[in-house]
Amino acid sequence: MAKPTILAVDDDPVVSRAITRDLRARYGPDFRVARATSGREAVEMLAELALRDRAVALVVSDQRMPQMTGIELLAQVRRQSPDTKLLLLTAYADTDVAIRAINDIGLDYYMLKPWDPPEERLYPVVDDLLEDWRAAHPAEASQVRVVGHRWSDRTQEVKAFLAHNHVPYRWLDVERDESALQLVAMAHASTGDLPLVLVPDGEPLLNPATREVADALGLRTRAEQPLYDLCIVGGGPAGLAAAVYASSEGLRAVVVERDAPGGQAGQSASIENYLGFPKGLTGADLTHRAVAQAARFGAEMVLAREVVGLEVRGPVRAVRFDGSGEVEARAVLIATGVSYRRLEAPGLDALGARGVYYGATASEASQCRDEDVYIVGAANSAGQAALNLARYAKRVVLLVRGRELERTMSQYLVGRILAADNIEVRPCCEVVGAKGDRHLEALTVLDRARGREEEVPTNWLFVFIGAMPRTEWLGDDVARDSHGFVVTGPELLGSGQAARWSADRPPFTLETSVPGVFAAGDVRLESMKRVASAVGEGAMAVHLIHRYLATT
Repeated sequence: MAKPTILAVDDDPVVSRAITRDLRARYGPDFRVARATSGREAVEMLAELALRDRAVALVVSDQRMPQMTGIELLAQVRRQSPDTKLLLLTAYADTDVAIRAINDIGLDYYMLKPWDPPEERLYPVVDDLLEDWRAAHPAEASQVRVVGHRWSDRTQEVKAFLAHNHVPYRWLDVERDESALQLVAMAHASTGDLPLVLVPDGEPLLNPATREVADALGLRTRAEQPLYDLCIVGGGPAGLAAAVYASSEGLRAVVVERDAPGGQAGQSASIENYLGFPKGLTGADLTHRAVAQAARFGAEMVLAREVVGLEVRGPVRAVRFDGSGEVEARAVLIATGVSYRRLEAPGLDALGARGVYYGATASEASQCRDEDVYIVGAANSAGQAALNLARYAKRVVLLVRGRELERTMSQYLVGRILAADNIEVRPCCEVVGAKGDRHLEALTVLDRARGREEEVPTNWLFVFIGAMPRTEWLGDDVARDSHGFVVTGPELLGSGQAARWSADRPPFTLETSVPGVFAAGDVRLESMKRVASAVGEGAMAVHLIHRYLATT
């Protein structure tokens, strides 16, 4: 297979040779590094590569070139090859132009010249860009394959697990792909055994449980140590931040996650208001970076395990798994986040995951190509999903209970949604019914402002309403409010729950009614429900856990 290309463009021959030299020194073994000395020459080279079906991973261009500026060139690249990463080399005087290009053409990064030493200024930036490109362009031969029915609950669960864990896979529909039926026959299976999961160099998996898929992929599903300093339940932003700070400070930490790292934030198509990322970043990208960072410091990650109980055993807190197994630790952090509330309307429950989705992944978005999609919700998560789905769907209809989006959604999202040609916002509307035989076929929508119902045909409904914590497993010892959110710190003493507190000191700020058990992120009562605040609480929790451990 031909190497993907990195193209360096600069009209100054000396600079062109220098950037090419530095790129080849680092990336030559894995990429073909080419150079051009003008925008026109670069356009011709890119056209030739496209005709030969050669992938272009990165274009690095100088801004100040005659006849065609770097931004003009990169704008052409973005139109011709949307997935290619774009890096602009510029002078300080052109930084305003570069910042505008982030919005105008989707510029990935800009860097001031000169870039010496490359080990400090060039390579870290290019490493990140190429890592992102590689994640989006895996070698097809190494992909997992999922064979099944499009409208199957279990197939959707397997696909969602792979997508949430950022495992590339190819989907083969037995009703549309002849090769899918051939694979079923070769696996000595029947359509009743589906989904069939084929892992490179592994045995075929027939209708596997999530834990079986995780084991086949080499994901860790068991804790390695008998006792940890900290067990973090939940791998969303709060849990991952806690894992990074705890392990970097010498604590033996383990994260237990029932589905995949990242939580709801990990499924976001774009997080645009996170500090330090002017272009924004996907939830998958943020999660991938955080998991790698936690692993680098030695934190363990246990996946596909459902936590069903919490026990206090003297100075140790035990977290019990569904079926069998447990983790013991000196302290526990609850960071399980929240789940989208179920939409209650006649006909929805019977459909399961066959056209009705809570949240949205990139794989689901790509399957909606040229179809009508309906979204219920008016918060940022619904807005981000609408923009992502609109890239593929013929029409996206956003059903909003209130009269306007501005009350519940950030303005930067509202403006983009209202400007999109294929997104329709319908205020004062809600879903009151659903129909379908094997899958969703139609919705009944109530327009409360007009006082009338309408039946609309669709195979796709995405729900982003409310937030429900998954805290039943905590039992009666951990104080929660009537909705299940965990009460912590000063709120614990002022909520009528003070009698539950047994220690001879006041609880730490994020400590629950059980000493040594803390909570951070969306699962905690009165949290901000933002990615940045969850990350902050995860870091803060580690500081408090150090103080707790010092007292024991």
